[in-house]
Amino acid sequence: MALILTEEQEMLQDAASGFLTENAPVAALRELRDTKNPDGFSRSLWQEMAAMGWAGIIVDEEFGGSNFGYVGAGVLAEQMGRHLTASPFFSTSVLGATAIQRFGSAKQKEQYLGSICDGSTLFALAVDEGPHHRPDHIDFCAKPHGNGYILSGSKTFVADGNVADKLIIAARTSGEATDSSGITLFLVNGDAAGIERTHTPMIDSRNAADIKVDGLEVTGEDILGEIDGGNIALEGILSAGRAVLSAEMAGSSQQAFAITVDYLKEREQFGQKIGSFQGLQHRAAHLATEIEMTKSAVLKSLQLLDDDFECASATCSMAKAKAGDTAQLSTKEAIQMHGGIGVTDEYDVGLYFKRVHVVQQMFGDAGFHADRLARRSGY
Repeated sequence: MALILTEEQEMLQDAASGFLTENAPVAALRELRDTKNPDGFSRSLWQEMAAMGWAGIIVDEEFGGSNFGYVGAGVLAEQMGRHLTASPFFSTSVLGATAIQRFGSAKQKEQYLGSICDGSTLFALAVDEGPHHRPDHIDFCAKPHGNGYILSGSKTFVADGNVADKLIIAARTSGEATDSSGITLFLVNGDAAGIERTHTPMIDSRNAADIKVDGLEVTGEDILGEIDGGNIALEGILSAGRAVLSAEMAGSSQQAFAITVDYLKEREQFGQKIGSFQGLQHRAAHLATEIEMTKSAVLKSLQLLDDDFECASATCSMAKAKAGDTAQLSTKEAIQMHGGIGVTDEYDVGLYFKRVHVVQQMFGDAGFHADRLARRSGY
């Protein structure tokens, strides 16, 4: 498949750019930060996004979704990355929707997909248990009890975990902590008794939470997918998340670069526009080529999720690694070329720098994915 958007996808891109420019610019993130909004996003804005079909972008039409696929989700995420838009889109419309639509039972699909599409139910995926992404190390315990299980353990850096109505928790039902099998996904109420959620302040002014669970009783109806086979579902959900996070970083990279180029054309030093300095021109040209390669890698991962979901894992890892490296390069160069003022709150480039450095860590940084791909290749 050609690495270009279709006419419909380009129309979605234009519509998203116009809507976010008007309703969710970087100034909106600043307001959320400065007013210490407890939700971390505007619920009224989220309802507007849902009304436009964004919340159900990957959900089948029979459940109320717009069925625009992962490329469509990536188009929206890229524009959100350009505008630093805060919303539960990633945690709910990507992770939650993928989990329910791909691996949920018929009852779970009927119960939750519609509420994802209309924006009334927020989801969060709880997988990591330490400071780094380690989905192959699940120690969170699910002990058999009667006709169900008792959940106990801790999860860290759960995106939107403090506001989610439903939590998808990866727990160990058999085996050792480092076994790939023996994992089961559970779908539980975020405010259930036995769950303690602690909001974690992040440098990018977004939502995250540490979650502790002590003696939460669940039944078979709370299981998402197969018992002891949750590693397959988890890998699929993470692949979708990695591709969409890559799209967001691609958007942030492009916008940080655009801001920097404009500054190079305006700032004068030694009686000349600094954009005329050959050294800065070379650095800008290098960054431009890296951004273009990243866009291709990201689009390929999204296309593969739509066309061959089960085989998209490696490509999504590649896109996440490339997008993370490029986004860091883009924001670091933006600050370097702006000089000292680049890190002041007066300029937006510092906000892009902070967001990018959080996102590139989520679900694995470039080093994690390089190692992962090397191991898959036998190295």
